[in-house]
Amino acid sequence: MDTDFKELSQDTDIVTKVKQFHDTTLKIEDTIKYAVNSAIYEKLSNTDKIEYNLLMSYCLNSMFWMYLRTEGIDPAKHRIKLENDRLKKSMARAKQINDRNTLMPRVNKDAAQRFQAHHISRAKRGQAIGSVRGFRGCTVWLTGLSGAGKTSIAFQVEAILVNHGIAAYGLDGDNVRSGLNCNLGFSKEDRKENIRRVAEVAKLFADSGQICLCSFVSPFEEDRQMARQIHKMSDLPFFEIFVDTPLNVCEARDTKGLYKKARQGAIKGFTGIDQMYERPINPDLVVTTVNCTPEESAATVIDLLEKQCIIPILQKPSISIKELFIPESRISSAKTEAATLQSLEISEIDVQWLQVLAEGWAAPLTGFMREHQYLQTQHLKCLLDGDKEINQSVPIVLALHTEDKERLNGLSAFTLKYKNQALAILRRPEFYFHRKEERCGWQFGTNNLGHPYVKIIHESGDWLVGGDVEVIQRIRWHDGLDKYRLMPNEIITKCKKMKADAVFAFQLRNPIHNGHALLMQDTKKRLLEERGFKNPVLLLHPLGGWTKDDDVPLHTRILQHETVLSEGNLDATSTLLAIFPSPMMYAGPVEVQWHAKARMNAGANFYIVGRDPAGIPHPNRSATPDGNLYDPTHGARVLTMARGLQSLEIIPFKVAAYDKKYKKMSFFDENRKEDFEFISGTKMRCLAKADENPPDGFMSPKAWFILAQYYKNLGK
Repeated sequence: MDTDFKELSQDTDIVTKVKQFHDTTLKIEDTIKYAVNSAIYEKLSNTDKIEYNLLMSYCLNSMFWMYLRTEGIDPAKHRIKLENDRLKKSMARAKQINDRNTLMPRVNKDAAQRFQAHHISRAKRGQAIGSVRGFRGCTVWLTGLSGAGKTSIAFQVEAILVNHGIAAYGLDGDNVRSGLNCNLGFSKEDRKENIRRVAEVAKLFADSGQICLCSFVSPFEEDRQMARQIHKMSDLPFFEIFVDTPLNVCEARDTKGLYKKARQGAIKGFTGIDQMYERPINPDLVVTTVNCTPEESAATVIDLLEKQCIIPILQKPSISIKELFIPESRISSAKTEAATLQSLEISEIDVQWLQVLAEGWAAPLTGFMREHQYLQTQHLKCLLDGDKEINQSVPIVLALHTEDKERLNGLSAFTLKYKNQALAILRRPEFYFHRKEERCGWQFGTNNLGHPYVKIIHESGDWLVGGDVEVIQRIRWHDGLDKYRLMPNEIITKCKKMKADAVFAFQLRNPIHNGHALLMQDTKKRLLEERGFKNPVLLLHPLGGWTKDDDVPLHTRILQHETVLSEGNLDATSTLLAIFPSPMMYAGPVEVQWHAKARMNAGANFYIVGRDPAGIPHPNRSATPDGNLYDPTHGARVLTMARGLQSLEIIPFKVAAYDKKYKKMSFFDENRKEDFEFISGTKMRCLAKADENPPDGFMSPKAWFILAQYYKNLGK
């Protein structure tokens, strides 16, 4: 029954109560404002905040409703009723959303926390995607028991495709059930709806031209046929692949602990335990994983896509890098031939480049560059092989003087000698003029003879000769370090024996300090935790060719590196120490591409690029603001944009410095930069000469001792 408050307006008791009501309303409003701005409110989930805000609005509106009554106004005729009705509906919807999140199946939340990470990053996708033309859209549907290896195979195939410039993406139970299908359980009806949604999404991926790799248990034949039909209706290829791994093997793997939970009764309706799996009746491919690596299983999927003309024939990882050595059966006759041919005496640096070519670091080059290859390298920074671009940023050329050119011109072959020993035969030679200024301008950005390699070029011959080389036998230096001079194929073989599922390379020409070790440890951690690899191997790969006079020599560096490994600064069981035979050119962003490409030929998947790679001070220090010839950031930036490095992912160097506060090497923090000290090579030399040690935590004491002894002897 409505009460007319106007009739009671003169009643003192009523007036007092109304005033008290107004005061209470103001206090409640203040309380709500405080609550909304509190730290507790900020910690609420978005859905909880929405529900909270709606409830508060409803409370305020209800108080306003009562206030209208005190003024003798009928709230039912006021807009406040419409607003309260709207708020009630909004609150009901917010509760529905919150309830759905709260009631999300527990297994889905677990899956969200245990994602099997893609081996391909977004940056790598952006670098490689779409470089191979043509429509490739299709869906590859991998079915099998949980733990069969479906996702491992799919993500391996995905990595191969993306590395070859073919757009692909992998969907699996983890990345789908944590979002799109988070409201579905594991009843037969929910499983069917799960597969239907996935098939529709996969169809859209395929229609966009991508190869969609779906890894789902999908235990029912009826559901898999539904997925196929969805694609058939859109005239899109669909390939069903049965990953046939026995139940006992899957349960022994149990990487997510789901079989154990199912056996304990914590998970109901788990396929293989208390839910039947219907084997595919007529799959397009059957893949086994017992006694078979994910790479080998993935190769069978790639073979299927090639046979179905979805993708072009890809170069298989198992194909070894081509070496330029004469077969053992021909060595004797080659030596006889070399002795009868006219010869060209070459320098030590030329021999190092010959070794680079012979061992396959510069593949697919078959010898010193002919002029068209030289032009491609100088101007395009890559070699063109049909439609394929292969990174090659530095010229690998052989210079000779005019008198030698005149003597050898017109011959079909001649011998390359070093210290009068025949090393190789160069066939079908092509001579062309050595435009030194142009070469140095493109390669170094300077012709200043204060640059050490520029000086070497300007002092070399006025002609270049290209041609195929046949190297008589493996080049050895007999300096006690040949055991570390592993060729690309040997590195690939060793990494396979180490059971590496990823290889990350670190190029260096300086001694290792704990900042380097920190970076390599961090990279390994990221590959394990963020990218899903199980056994990444570090290729610790110091440059072993010519370096300038004030660089630490190779023998000292290798001793220091051995000590770092023996001291445990790096994990020796997952590290391969080898020597890269290339000379150092100090060509900054141009040269760093060469360093990366060579490691790619040795099987590296990831390459760590540092600050100012292949850098050098400007010959005229005052010519640049920082005194360097190259901007320290350009090497890493250029490398991420470089052409022809499809199968290599670049990992930018995090800057590390000595943290004075914690007495160790740490990643530099701009917010407390006063706590950090950069210890340069010059400072290390000064410390060693003064018989002083660097700060604790900068370098392994035994590793520092080796370096200090070298610096002390240098000063004598």
